Amino acid sequence: MQVINETIYIETKQNIGIYSITHLVTAIVQSSAIKSGQVLVFSRHTTTAIAINENEERLLADIIVFLGKLAPKDADYLHNDLEQRPNIPPDEPRNAHSHLMAMMLRNSENIPIVDGQLALGTWQSILFCELDGPRKRSVSVQIIGM
Repeated sequence: MQVINETIYIETKQNIGIYSITHLVTAIVQSSAIKSGQVLVFSRHTTTAIAINENEERLLADIIVFLGKLAPKDADYLHNDLEQRPNIPPDEPRNAHSHLMAMMLRNSENIPIVDGQLALGTWQSILFCELDGPRKRSVSVQIIGM
């Protein structure tokens, strides 16, 4: 059994955006020489998420609108009352909505590796969801197998 750890770095461009990282995870799996196992894709941030879904432009736009309805940016959140929170850095954003959106999603996905390939369905992609950008982000990729 082998364990391989890699990191993907992403520089996001929007406040809320969805980026396919399937090609990056695929490249890591292929370079690992693991033929059978699984890959864990894990976001290291509390205002991002990892999802498996269709990478279709209009669907991604629908997801962003849907998340905005679940946690509107301009709602009144206690987390955004920065004056009441101790030890807040001067550049702290008012981003409670981003944390709440992330709570509705997942911070990781586990994908089987079969015959050296990701066992994704025909329309499935691995998506990185930025909910509080633009920022520099990192995603851990851990492959376990043989």
